[in-house]
Amino acid sequence: MLNWLKKNKKSYPEFWENYAVQFLEKYPEELSQLRFVILDTETTGFNFIIDRILCIGAVSLKNQQIDIKNNFEIYIDQQKFNPESAKIHGIIQNEEIKTYSEEEAIKKILKYIGNSVLIAHHAGFDIGMLNATLHRMGLPDLKNPVLDTGRLYRSSRITSNLIDRNKKYTLDELAETFQIDIRDRHTAAGDAIITAIAFLKILSRLKEKETNLNLSKLLKY
Repeated sequence: MLNWLKKNKKSYPEFWENYAVQFLEKYPEELSQLRFVILDTETTGFNFIIDRILCIGAVSLKNQQIDIKNNFEIYIDQQKFNPESAKIHGIIQNEEIKTYSEEEAIKKILKYIGNSVLIAHHAGFDIGMLNATLHRMGLPDLKNPVLDTGRLYRSSRITSNLIDRNKKYTLDELAETFQIDIRDRHTAAGDAIITAIAFLKILSRLKEKETNLNLSKLLKY
């Protein structure tokens, strides 16, 4: 029976196995012991099936310190072009920037994120686009725990009947609330840094509301 299971176990490329093996150990609960990666994607549109990622930007954070020097930014070959989305992110076809294939980009982002806790604003979209890319390569979903600054921000606000608990706050609204510089808004790397600063501000608020805030509690928001 064991031999049959080994024989029929689906094999994945080495870069995926190197990524996946990092999740065998249990995560520490103490936030200061965790590495967070805050990421953002710029895409041709919002459809997970037909649209593609054009750029991935990310920055790491540990013990409430953003590691700006070790940031991540990669542009992906454009096989699809949408002039409407280009008006927002400014990434045009045949631009003189170094680009990588989807597979090369995925290898690099997996190496960068490792088993870190991922953070994104309206994370379902960015993680969904990354998972769609993985699926095209015959790979499973990302294994990392994920936090959404939109949800966390909503939870950090004072509970009141005047607050719409279902409202989806934009990154611009968070930047305005926390007075974060938005000069690099709508670039993947710029939005990742804005989101990272917003996360630290939100974390400070949540710690005032929640004693002994840890990873498990954060993931429940």
